Amino acid sequence: MSLESRLWGKAAGLGKDARGADQTHPLICHLLDTAAVAEVVWEQLLTVHQRSMVAEALQVSDGQARTLAAFWAGLHDIGKISVPFQLHRNGPKRGGKLLAQPLSGEPGYVFGASAVQDRQSHEAAAHWWLVAIFKEIGYPSSSRRPQSQLSHAVAQLLGGHGGRFHPVVYNKDSRCPAARHPGLGVGSWETQRRIHFDEVRRVVGVRSVPQGRMTPGAAVVLTGLVTLSDWLASIEEEIRTRLREEAWAGTPDDLDSYWQIARWAAPRLLQRTDLLGTGFARPPEPAQGVGKPGLGASMARQVPDLVAEHGPGMVVVTAPPSEERTDAALRAAAVLGHAAGARGLFYALPTGSAADSHMAQVHAFAEQALTGPWRSLLLHSSSRLKPAEAAEQWAHANAAGGVSPEPGEEWAPTANSWLNSHHRALLAALGTGTVDELLQAVMPVKFNVMRLFALSGKVVVVDEAHARGAWGQKLMLRFLEWAAALRIPVVLAATAADKSVDAMLAAYRHGAGGGREPVTQPRRSPGWSFVDAQSGGGHLPQQPADAARASTLSIEVVDGTPYRAIQAALAPIVAAGNGRAAVYRTGPAEAIRTFRQLTKDFPALNVTLIHEQMRNKDRWQRLAACRGAFAQNGGVSGPSVLVTTSMLEHVRGLHFDLVLSGPAPLAALLARAVQSVGDRSRLVVLRADNASELDDAALVQRTDLLLGTGRTVALPEELPLVLDEVYADEFADRLERPAARELQQLDNQRTVRRHKASGTARWLAVPGPGELDGDLGLLSRDHTGMEPELLSSVLGEDVVQVVCLYEHGQPGNRVYLLEDSVPERRLEHGLKRRPVPGQLVPYLIPVPKRLVEGVEGDANNAWRGMAALKNVLRLNLKKSEDGRWVYTGPKHRFCMSEHGLMIDELP
Repeated sequence: MSLESRLWGKAAGLGKDARGADQTHPLICHLLDTAAVAEVVWEQLLTVHQRSMVAEALQVSDGQARTLAAFWAGLHDIGKISVPFQLHRNGPKRGGKLLAQPLSGEPGYVFGASAVQDRQSHEAAAHWWLVAIFKEIGYPSSSRRPQSQLSHAVAQLLGGHGGRFHPVVYNKDSRCPAARHPGLGVGSWETQRRIHFDEVRRVVGVRSVPQGRMTPGAAVVLTGLVTLSDWLASIEEEIRTRLREEAWAGTPDDLDSYWQIARWAAPRLLQRTDLLGTGFARPPEPAQGVGKPGLGASMARQVPDLVAEHGPGMVVVTAPPSEERTDAALRAAAVLGHAAGARGLFYALPTGSAADSHMAQVHAFAEQALTGPWRSLLLHSSSRLKPAEAAEQWAHANAAGGVSPEPGEEWAPTANSWLNSHHRALLAALGTGTVDELLQAVMPVKFNVMRLFALSGKVVVVDEAHARGAWGQKLMLRFLEWAAALRIPVVLAATAADKSVDAMLAAYRHGAGGGREPVTQPRRSPGWSFVDAQSGGGHLPQQPADAARASTLSIEVVDGTPYRAIQAALAPIVAAGNGRAAVYRTGPAEAIRTFRQLTKDFPALNVTLIHEQMRNKDRWQRLAACRGAFAQNGGVSGPSVLVTTSMLEHVRGLHFDLVLSGPAPLAALLARAVQSVGDRSRLVVLRADNASELDDAALVQRTDLLLGTGRTVALPEELPLVLDEVYADEFADRLERPAARELQQLDNQRTVRRHKASGTARWLAVPGPGELDGDLGLLSRDHTGMEPELLSSVLGEDVVQVVCLYEHGQPGNRVYLLEDSVPERRLEHGLKRRPVPGQLVPYLIPVPKRLVEGVEGDANNAWRGMAALKNVLRLNLKKSEDGRWVYTGPKHRFCMSEHGLMIDELP
């Protein structure tokens, strides 16, 4: 029996032929396309370390590993030779009839009703069928523990190319998979699968049979290679250039000729991704003769020697947040990246606003540290619709700050970039985003292993690594285990050394194969340490002799009405006609009200407002302006104040003479306080203000009791001590009985929440690399009750993106505008008037989901039918009698102005 070229592999988006029939791409051609791309991905994209992980696991040479990877990639869709796929009701048609329908009437292709009703996916079908044939050709196998052997591991890996791995297929099922899944078909269906398998093997030129095992590292790299190759081989406009004529038979000669075409096209496909050619330059030699070094000088002098001796690993830096700490972390990343042969960097921060503010510094670093072309994307909840377009909008907002968005800049991506997709974006050579992009790699979400693959060729920098609460801390430990197992160079930056930092050091050490002995980060501030990824060995280099800038933080706690306290604190600045202050408010509504009051009461005061419920473009523009106005030697003149919320506490480069804040946990107050400059930094805490409902009540109470009426802290040396003090178990022992009892109740509630969060995160996280025992299905396990809402709650408060449109015109002739003179139709494309999600990015407003519960919004069917817009809430605003633009929901009223979105609870 010859190969059946009518078995189709691709049809969507390929257009119609002259007779009006849907055009199709034969399955064998798509398999060979993918194999050809896999060869190029192996040669041109994978790092030396990624390739070696595969070759060493399989016990073959690099060249043999490349050929095997291409062969396996070419088998990924062999499960499409099945009844449910070939005869799916939505398959390609001619004259209303399925093109594959004639097959069902031919001898050998007959099937029963149960085959049509079989709901097994083509990915799972590949997994089930390939197990046995890999055994047949000599791959190591086992009837007792199939998941531990290569025959099953490769089959399970290929079955996971759709983003999820499937459970283990045991021997009784792999012997006759069609008995359990009749959709696979027997007779000619089985014969064609074998013919396709043999032809891919012959054409690709596989001659070796590997005898190794599938390690976790090799599985991540191969899964990424197969999935990425499939994505590239599926680009529709490229497939259209390689369509075969209807009479094409798929003979061995035809396949040999097509293989040459596929190999010729593969490099062009990879070039479309903007992924090639990026690397790390050799870091400059540290300056000689540095005496009494601070943090940056200490690391610059010792990190290169440690990496040269032990290889890449993880550097942990503990120091107060500052541009110096960020610079030291990035310099360490450059050393690690060059040593590892990495092809890019991902910089992770606690919040999207912090990511926005760091992007300019990360770009400046990339211009010095990266070689070759590189593309930069912005990755957080407000940019996730279209990361490239978010980066472009950020660039336009920051143009005045010296970051040019003009076409031709190496970092500026194009809106239609192949990378401009949520699942692909982490592959970009340079990413700046939130830490949840990392944590999703160790959660059982779709394409989590693609995240690990994307990061396995990069350096990862995590700024404020401990700032995500109990959920995030547990997931970060699991991520660091995987990072070490994959030999991902990591730089962690934290405010102070504590038990959570020690745990992160231990997790990386364990993932690298080291023991479980405790590891301790130097408690002196600033301090740093190094764990190598080769052995998990910990190294404590010579610590900095001194901080670059020592200062004294003066904390004053004031009672009385919060706004009056703000007025009193700002009055000296206004009277002097000079000075800069930051006022942190609990939320956007309080920030807007404070801004309006200060503008009214202090006409001579230059007041700026930034909060999270502004449109993306407005927030980016104001952040860009503030980086200039409130820089250490900033250009603002006269008395100036920035009114904001907790969203800015992790932002760098803002410097104030005075910082005012409502009650908050001590760590948050200190993060805000370090923005105050000078030998005597000043923080004023407004005791009577409301604390955020998101803050832990026990930590807020402990902080208030610790500070009393005020306190001075010598920075940075006393910073770890005061943090240890507020967390001390015996804190309540020195209180009077009523206060001690109240605090104990709050502590108990906090302990319950922490244990609940830690337990759920432990249950939710995927197993560590040492716990898989060959079963990749554990990386995609689906727990009962694992809803999307649970996943998002683990990553932080669930956020909905809101877009506001303004009613314009008279009844019967109404249109909706995004802003003055920007009609809604600018967002739409094509005859169906479907919105273009990327064009919404500048107008999105992130809003906590709890504030929009029950609000249905005004999206039409075209909006609701787009997966990219499922978390975008459209509000059509109407003008109220007082001239404000409002939308009234079941529980809240939304009011939009030039100051952002204010949400008030209805009485």
